[in-house]
Amino acid sequence: MKIKIDEKVAEAAILGGSFFGGGGGGDIKTGLMTAKLAVELGDLYIVDLDELPSESLVVTASLVGAPAAKEKYVKPTHMVRSAELLRDRAKVCISGFISSENGGASTANGWIPAAVLNIPVVDAPADGRAHPTGVMGSMGLHRVKDYLSIQAAVGGSREAGTYVELVAAGSLARVDRLVREASVQAGGMVAVTRNPVNPEYLKENAAVGGLSKAMEVGKIMQKHYGDAEAIAFSVIEYLGGGQVVDKGTVESVFLETRGGYDIGRIVIRGESKYFEVLFWNEYMTLEEIGGARLATFPDLIVTLNTETSLPLTSAEIKIGDKVVLMMVPKDLVPLGAGVKDPEIIKQVEVVVGKKLW
Repeated sequence: MKIKIDEKVAEAAILGGSFFGGGGGGDIKTGLMTAKLAVELGDLYIVDLDELPSESLVVTASLVGAPAAKEKYVKPTHMVRSAELLRDRAKVCISGFISSENGGASTANGWIPAAVLNIPVVDAPADGRAHPTGVMGSMGLHRVKDYLSIQAAVGGSREAGTYVELVAAGSLARVDRLVREASVQAGGMVAVTRNPVNPEYLKENAAVGGLSKAMEVGKIMQKHYGDAEAIAFSVIEYLGGGQVVDKGTVESVFLETRGGYDIGRIVIRGESKYFEVLFWNEYMTLEEIGGARLATFPDLIVTLNTETSLPLTSAEIKIGDKVVLMMVPKDLVPLGAGVKDPEIIKQVEVVVGKKLW
């Protein structure tokens, strides 16, 4: 498969990516702007893994930080610069880009440097849904003995004195912490290019086909634009499962930005019950208040705005929003190895204060 990305294809990918954001993954407006700019900058192609020679090196592109941070400053030039740093300073020959995850903004991660540097986007995101930590988007590399993580991060404003460039190599966990701290120093977010791997590793550990699946969901959203319930039921039919939990109104939102993350809870008044959603950038748990747990990360929890029919993220949802609340079980979501590791899930439990699995 080799697909040239035009504006219609790009819109479908971003819309579907926002669904798989599960409360995170950045906002759609940013994703559409990024994708449109990438299309204008050069010829942009999506390719299957089979299109790449076995000796190729594919790198992950991502944005790291807190989406709600008020001083975040990441521009397209930062995205290109991070790829150039990995290529020129770390001497990585880049044959393809993958996104760290699907999301309203993050599905287009890597598209701008791919267009500028004339390198394809590969249909094998590190994760087919959005997630909070770098390790979750690293496809199990933290368990590969002696793997040297190489990462380049760029962000911040020169004018404001927050500009940061970082090139680091070392153990995955240590370098991830450095990049997270770089995002804090840059005002809340950095563009990152990281972790070169070969196609064989991606076949075993990435969410292969996750980008094309987002595009198909996006086509459903284009077809039923303006009708959130029709989108919800049609996507459930396409994915082969899931549940429309309820329709309701957002009663309260608590959000704090801490350590480069957005952390908090949302209460939704349904037609006959109240629901609580805990989030750590992405939605982590969905429960009936005083009742049962309905979904747990990496299950996909989605809030569709009934006015726009588009998914809302934890960073943008607000009191009074009317939503269709839905979930898709993790077995039907394209997942990378990073979010299947029980040790990583324990990190979530510490942050949200609840037992997950």
